[in-house]
Amino acid sequence: MHKKIGEILLEMGVLTAAEIGRMHEIQKSEGVRRRFGEIAVEQGTSEAKVLEALSIQFRLPVADLKDYAEEVPLEKISFSFLENNLLLPLTLQGNILTVAIADPTHAEGVDALRSSFGYDVELFLANKSDILERLQLQRGSRNAVMQRLIEDAAEDEATGPEITGEISHLKDLAQEKGIIQLVNIIIENAVKDRASDIHIEPGELTVRARYRIDGVLYEKEVLPMRTYSAISSRIKLLAQMNIAERRLPQDGRIKASFPGKEIDIRVSTLPTIHGESIVMRLLDKGSSFVTLEDLGFDRVILDIYEQMIKRPYGMILITGPTGSGKSTTLYASLDKINTPEKKIITIEEPVEYLMPGINQIQVRPKIGLTFAGGLRHIVRQDPDVIMVGEIRDMETAGIAIHAALTGHLLYSTLHTNDAPGAVTRLMDMGIENYLVASTLIGVMAQRLVRRLCEHCAESRPASGEAVKKLDERIDRIWTGRGCEHCAGTGYRGRIGIFEMLPVEDEIRNLIMQRATVKEIKDMAISLGMRTLREDGIQKVIRGVTTIDEVLRVTQVEL
Repeated sequence: MHKKIGEILLEMGVLTAAEIGRMHEIQKSEGVRRRFGEIAVEQGTSEAKVLEALSIQFRLPVADLKDYAEEVPLEKISFSFLENNLLLPLTLQGNILTVAIADPTHAEGVDALRSSFGYDVELFLANKSDILERLQLQRGSRNAVMQRLIEDAAEDEATGPEITGEISHLKDLAQEKGIIQLVNIIIENAVKDRASDIHIEPGELTVRARYRIDGVLYEKEVLPMRTYSAISSRIKLLAQMNIAERRLPQDGRIKASFPGKEIDIRVSTLPTIHGESIVMRLLDKGSSFVTLEDLGFDRVILDIYEQMIKRPYGMILITGPTGSGKSTTLYASLDKINTPEKKIITIEEPVEYLMPGINQIQVRPKIGLTFAGGLRHIVRQDPDVIMVGEIRDMETAGIAIHAALTGHLLYSTLHTNDAPGAVTRLMDMGIENYLVASTLIGVMAQRLVRRLCEHCAESRPASGEAVKKLDERIDRIWTGRGCEHCAGTGYRGRIGIFEMLPVEDEIRNLIMQRATVKEIKDMAISLGMRTLREDGIQKVIRGVTTIDEVLRVTQVEL
């Protein structure tokens, strides 16, 4: 049996029996079991002494990281895996991998290196802070790795025969090692950076690779134009597209695997004057959808919405532009009411999350399965609840209204700027006002704002100029300094802001009178509706987001 680390530190004369007793009390008082050595460092014991005690306890040598200056090239192992398991590869000779570890009791990562990657592992000890610092430096050299791959890809392109228009040459280029690695690392970096989309955009002289992170595009790489045909051919080959077709838009799909993640990538190409613009949407199939409570509702709005979604029949609409989280809200709503007593059917484009206990249909326009056509058949399946991904035209709107009239609860989405606008949009599509008034339960408009990084958020008293931008009630301005947790942006993750319009008697009367959007909005506000901007202001006051974010996604209220 190993001696306990506290006993070793006592024998070393580093800690007294009283100090060890206090640290054991701290261990017991905390709900999550923590390492004694970690608590000892927090209480003032040097990391070097704790490491020396661990070396005695586990009979492992201590590594001097200064002796291992070069990075071990391990293409199979991600930085995230190493950081999560506090492992630092030191040398690789044949199949023997020497690794520094901070906590020898945390063996899962070492076991994975042996079983999943097939290495024979030799262990050394090193401080946690030193390991993380070295990994951060190596992660920072990612740009250098990218530059090398770009050069390799350009060399592949340059050494190919001068017949770039031929399909056989494009296929050969797409399977060159340099191109394969370059496309792989672009996708892998996007997954690590939590990107929702990758944009590959050809220009006159260069190709831009941009990632959309938390709703905002960031330029990540600028590639030489000579690499473009190989990159686009590689992506189209993976997505099972026609690589010879460059004049028409195409859609495809890639399934990719990363450590602990299965990513579904939807690929879209669009011809531009400099070449095809390629957008890849990344969908993490392993991620669970969030609950209604996690979306960012204030309690009052959430109570109103939960009452609406539990009604036996009628129509509920979620509105907002593309990327405003409408689908996430619909899935969270269905999850809330999903019980064995209810039959729920959805028709979507695409099906983004698989939900147990729910019948989900994917639209396939090429074979005639449209929203309208699918919805006609859904109502014959005796459902209690129907979810239609989007109401796009008069035909779909008419069938949806009919379903809501005949005893079904129907959820759907519309593209309108605010909640009152959805009412008039239905009538503009050709739905009679009395049908809208009798079926519509409520409308909710929403936007997504970036959430301040909890690790680097800070506040200061609000200046007069800053307050004028939004609201005089704001007394403190919150910003994010930028840190390693948020990749220097000051933001991490997103949260919703909402505008809830329940359709009660006063609103129904206005619909029957064919009132304007402004008249409906004024009435709704007088009845207590909080606008998108007002909900955003409340989140600024609470320090959840920033003034700039609310201004970015909301319009001035007239």
